[in-house]
Amino acid sequence: MGIMTEFKEFDVKGNAIDLAVGVIIGAAFGKIVDSIVNDLIMPIVGAIFGGLDFSNLFIPLADVPEGTAHTLAAMKAANIPTFAYGNFITILINFLILAFIIFMMVRQINRLKNEAPAAPTAPPEDVMLLREIRDNLKK
Repeated sequence: MGIMTEFKEFDVKGNAIDLAVGVIIGAAFGKIVDSIVNDLIMPIVGAIFGGLDFSNLFIPLADVPEGTAHTLAAMKAANIPTFAYGNFITILINFLILAFIIFMMVRQINRLKNEAPAAPTAPPEDVMLLREIRDNLKK
């Protein structure tokens, strides 16, 4: 089977479209989680730790010229290499929240898939009597 034939079968089955929809929804969902982390969670965490702003936590990896503000934006504007671990902390929190939400979604989907079928109920009494009569007539 040639690669073009395999690709055509893959594309026709709808897998490519399903994948594209998943990527688009995932990107939009990622932006929502980014906003939750950056606009809601990190300010609260920063307030708890005395006004700490994680986005400005960094270590300059070169000499900082006099007059350069000690902010990450100023360091990047001056092309000074920095070890921006605060941004990493923010992205790590973002990932953990996203991973937890996806875990809860998969857990719920698995729970719905594995629901036990309803226990069979006993047939009504009249059906049982008719079966008994049928069995007796066969004898």
